[in-house]
Formats: sequence, structure tokens, C-alpha cells
Amino acid sequence: MNKIRVIVFFIFLGLFVVSYQLGSMSTVSDEEANAFMAEFKELVLDIDAFGIFLHNTTIALPMFIPGFGVAWGLFAAWSTGFAFASIVVTAPQLGDVPPLSILFLSPFGLMELAAYSFGISRSFILIRAISKKMNLVPFIKPTLIEIGIVVGLLLAGGYLEFYMIELAQEEGLMDMPGF
Repeated sequence: MNKIRVIVFFIFLGLFVVSYQLGSMSTVSDEEANAFMAEFKELVLDIDAFGIFLHNTTIALPMFIPGFGVAWGLFAAWSTGFAFASIVVTAPQLGDVPPLSILFLSPFGLMELAAYSFGISRSFILIRAISKKMNLVPFIKPTLIEIGIVVGLLLAGGYLEFYMIELAQEEGLMDMPGF
């Protein structure tokens, strides 16, 4: 079972990455980008590390819902990529930044990617067990452990992301339009 668990995890990690990339390749109009940036600015106004953690956790926990979590997770990946595409419209200097580099080259990006992949893949495992009419009791403990891992990853990732944002602001790296 553990070997299958690892394989399912990496399959959904790959699907998350593909969905994110597809979202980042979306064509975004100036109007859509400006509307997104207005919402984004309101969302991140006075956000702190715990706020980042809470935001990411409210996205991640529904990913554990059997069946629904797969669709929710892939939609979250696509919409995050779409958000990147929107930011590029308002800050064209980011156009040369490969969207996947944000996931794979930032420590908090890797933490979030792993956390979301845990949730999506567990959702798949649970819906598969339900469809096969399996006893769900053996799935309780591993699901709770994975939820704990996800919360831990997102908590650490939220604090790390906030620290890196503050550091970038202090160094003047975030003096671009829209930020």
C-alpha cells in the first residue's frame, strides 16, 4: 500500500504542476488583470505569516474531501497559474520568469506543492476506497497524519513566505507596479 501511496502522490503532484502551468499560459485581458490585482491587493493588505498560513490552509483542507478534493485541487492549481498570468500583465518585467520556477525554486512553493499534492492524492485514494465499498476505518489514521503534515508544511511555508516577502521589500525588490 505504501508503494501505491507514493506513486499516487507523484501522479497528482504532476497533475497539479500541469494544471498550474496551463493556468499560467492563459490569456488575460488588462481588465481581468486589473480586477484580479484589486482583489489580490485587498486580500494581502496587512497579511502576516499566520494570515498566509490560514489562506493556504483554507485552500488545502477541502482537497482531502473524497472525490471533490481532486477537482478542487486541480482548479486551485489552475487558478494560481491564472493569477501568475494576471500579475505578468500588470508587471510585464515578470514575463521572463518561468511560472514553474515559483513552485520549484522557492522553499515555500515546494512546501505548498507537497501539501496540496498530499490532499489531492488522499482525496483520490478515499474516493477509490468508497467506490470499491472498502472499510474506511483503516484510512482514518493515515488521513489524519497527512492532514497534520499538510498543516505543518503550510504553517512553516507561511512564515517562510512572509519572511521572504519582508526581506524582498527591505531590499527594494518589490518596487514593481501592483505591489
